[in-house]
Amino acid sequence: MPSLKAVRRRIASVKSTQKITRAMKLVAAAKLRRAQDDIVAARPYANALAEAVAQVALRAGGEAHPMLQRREQQRLAVVVLTSDRGLSGGFNTTILRATVKFLQEQKTAGVDEMPLLVVGRKGRDFLRRRGYPIAAQYAATTGETSQVRARELALQITDDFLNGRIDGVRVIYNEFRSAASQRVTIETLLPVDLGAAGKVEETLTDFVYEPSKEELLATMLPLYLESRLHRALLESVASEFGARMTAMESATNNAKAAIERLTLEYNRARQAAITKELMEIVGGAEALNG
Repeated sequence: MPSLKAVRRRIASVKSTQKITRAMKLVAAAKLRRAQDDIVAARPYANALAEAVAQVALRAGGEAHPMLQRREQQRLAVVVLTSDRGLSGGFNTTILRATVKFLQEQKTAGVDEMPLLVVGRKGRDFLRRRGYPIAAQYAATTGETSQVRARELALQITDDFLNGRIDGVRVIYNEFRSAASQRVTIETLLPVDLGAAGKVEETLTDFVYEPSKEELLATMLPLYLESRLHRALLESVASEFGARMTAMESATNNAKAAIERLTLEYNRARQAAITKELMEIVGGAEALNG
C-alpha cells in the first residue's frame, strides 16, 4: 500500500489538473458560442451569393467560365482543415484518417498528382511524416482570421485551376453539428457544381445583363469560392471548440472520479496506519504489565 504522503501528493496533482481542464472547458464553451454566431452571421450572404451564381451560370452555360468546365481529374488539389493544438478529442484524428483514406482512393482511381493545402500544424506534421506532398501550409484560423485565410486559399487555388496546374479541388473539414458531434465532410470546390451552388428557378426567364454574364461570372465565381472556404473554416473552428469542450468535460469528470478513488485509498491507508499504531501501543502496554 502506498504511503500517506504519496497518496496526498497524487490527490494534489489530480486536483491541479482538474482545475486546468475545467478552465479549458469554460474557455472552449465561450469561444464555441462566438464561433456559432459567426456561422449564423455568414450564412445569409453565402446563400444569396450561391443562388445568384447558380442563376447566372445556368443561363450563361457551362462554357461561360473556366471554373465551370469539367476536366479529367489527373491533378487534384486537396485542402485539409485541422488545428494547431491538441487536447480536442478526436477532432484532428478523424480528419486525418479520412484524408489518408481519400488520398488512397484517389490514387487507386488513377489520379496522378494530389498537392495538399494544409491548414493547421497538426495536419501538416501528420501528413509530412507520412511523405505526402504539401504544396502550401497555413496556421490554423480563428473566427477573426478566417476571412483572410479563405481569401488567400481562394486566390491560390483559383490561379492554379485557371492556369491548368490542377484539374479540381476538394476540401476536407469537420462540419459542426453540436458540441458533442462533428461530421467529416468532403466537398468539391472546383469545378463549381451548380447543383451545390444554389437553388435554380424552374422557369429560366432571362434578363438583360450589364455587364455581360461572362463578366459577372468572372467576378462572382471567385467570391463564391471564397465564401465556401470561409464557411468551411468557420465550421472547422466551431467543431474544434466543440470537441475541445467535450474532451475537457470528460477529463474533468475523470479527474473527479480519480480524486474520489484516491481519497478513499488515502482514508483506508490512514485508518490502517492508526490501527497499526493502536495495536503497537496495546502490545507495548501488555508487555509492560506482563
